[in-house]
Order: sequence, then structure tokens, then C-alpha cells
Amino acid sequence: MKKAFISALSFLILSSITLSLNSVFAKDSTKSLRVATTVPPITNIVENIGGTAIEVTGIVPNGVDSHTFEPVPSDAKILAEAGVIIVNGLGLEVPTIKLAEKVKKPGTPIVRLANDTLPKEEWQYDFSFPKEQGYPNPHLWPNIALTIQYAKIVRDQLAGADPEHAHTYAANAATYIAKLKQLDQAIFSCIDTIPKNNRKLVTYHDSFAYFAPRYGMQVIAAIQPASFTEPGPREIMRIITQIKREKIPAIFGSEVFPSKIMEQIARESGAKFVDELSDDELPEKPHPSFIGMMVNNIAIMTEALGGNPDCGGNVDTSNLTD
Repeated sequence: MKKAFISALSFLILSSITLSLNSVFAKDSTKSLRVATTVPPITNIVENIGGTAIEVTGIVPNGVDSHTFEPVPSDAKILAEAGVIIVNGLGLEVPTIKLAEKVKKPGTPIVRLANDTLPKEEWQYDFSFPKEQGYPNPHLWPNIALTIQYAKIVRDQLAGADPEHAHTYAANAATYIAKLKQLDQAIFSCIDTIPKNNRKLVTYHDSFAYFAPRYGMQVIAAIQPASFTEPGPREIMRIITQIKREKIPAIFGSEVFPSKIMEQIARESGAKFVDELSDDELPEKPHPSFIGMMVNNIAIMTEALGGNPDCGGNVDTSNLTD
């Protein structure tokens, strides 16, 4: 009798342990894939493709200079818990990538979207990103053809880390890429409304090096040097002279890179100073998305250069998760 009781008790304990383990494993199998990202445009792209199947945390806050951003201790926990880490690359997030390499799980990939999108021979170097310093211009995403490549890489990386939801990522990516193609065509249409002699860009930070050649524009100058300080007097005078010679109607800055030098250049050259362009700060509602940011940019740019600012009004700026 005693043996029977002990056997029954052992069976119950074993059954209880088995049920508990099954419950834990079931819970783990339904847990969303954790994805750590960096700059807001990339975070937003990943959110749209991952949808409800993933949990996304962006390390770089909206409106913060991504070039000078330093991760804080709490970011180490986010990176350590991630199943996938998705960054832009090309030297944009060096401190964050170094931290990720130290704290990430052994099997967690660090996906460098720009490096995987563009071969080295197509990397752009310029005044803000001189070749001798080793890092090319990392701002690929204003060129929507390159953003579409980003989206495809994100889709494939999420599917590789979470095959169970591969069909979800594929479907979301197809819908999102269709929206990007609509945006791409709208940008071409907007640029077409700008007089040909005005299709020239002078910006404070050189965020449009990959944008300009795709859409038939020319970057005349970027004011901010590689040191992320202000240019010297000789460089300022050279830019003012060039703006006058080329009869450029407007020059562009952004709230992320405030600069009194831009106001001086505009005043002395006779160009209008527009400080509302954004390369990585997502706008408030009704357009709180990467696509919304680009629609705002092209409307601002087109109007300032003499084109039709309503040309992008039909672009769907909503997120797939809205």
C-alpha cells in the first residue's frame, strides 16, 4: 500500500513538472520576436513590416542627432534581449554597434541595412563625410529605391529569425513596398514641377546625397563640416558666392541641426532660409511615419524652389499598424 502511494505521488509530481514545463515552452513559443533598432526612420520601417508579430524598441529618440548619439546603460538591456538588431550602418551608429557587440546574445545578428544595400563603389563621400575619415555618407533612406531594398532586407531577416511568422512579414512587406513605390513616383512628380534651374540643394547637413541623383537634383553645397561644427569664414564666403552665382532661391536646414550660420548665409546671399527639412525626425500626426516625413520634406522643398507643394497630397502616409 505504501509503495502504491509513493508511486502515485511520484506520478503526480512528475505530471505537475511536465505540465509546468509545457506551459513555459508554450509561452515562449508565442512570445513576440524582440527587435532593437536605431534611428526613427529604420524603426518605423521595421514596425510596418513586423506588425504585431514583433516587439520593436528604437534606441535613438526622435529628434536627436543620430551622429553624436551615445547609448545609455538602459539601452544595453534592450540590445541584450533582442533577437535581431537592425541598424543603418556605414558608420552612423558606431557607439551603439560597439555596445551591441559586447552585450548581445551569441546568435543575435546585427543587420547593417546600408552596408547590405549599397556596394562600396557606390558609397558617397563629400564635405560632411570626407573619404579620408573613413566613413561615407550614411543617409541612404531619402532615396526611396534604396529604402525599398531596406524593406526587403528587413523582411528576410525577420523571417529568418522567426520562420513561424514569415508569411506575415512577406505580406506586410509587399503592402509597405507598394506604399513606398507610390511615394517614389510622387517625388518624381514633385521635382518635375520645380523649374529646371532651381533643382539645386544647399543644405546644412548633407542628408540628400543619395536623394538628389535619383530625382534629378544637384547638391550644390552642404554647410556643416565633418567635425559637426560650423564652417570657417572662408568657406562661408565661398558658399555665399556660389549661391549668388547659381541664383539659388532657397537653402535648407533642420531643427535637429540649428545654425545661425545658415541665417547669415541666407541674408547675405539673398536666398530664403527654410529650416524645416528632416532626414530622421518623424513628424507629429497626421503623418507620424517615415513616408509622412518624406511627404513633408518634398512639399517644403518643392514650394521653396518654385514648384507645386500639393504634388504629394495623394500619398498614403499611414502606418500599417494604424
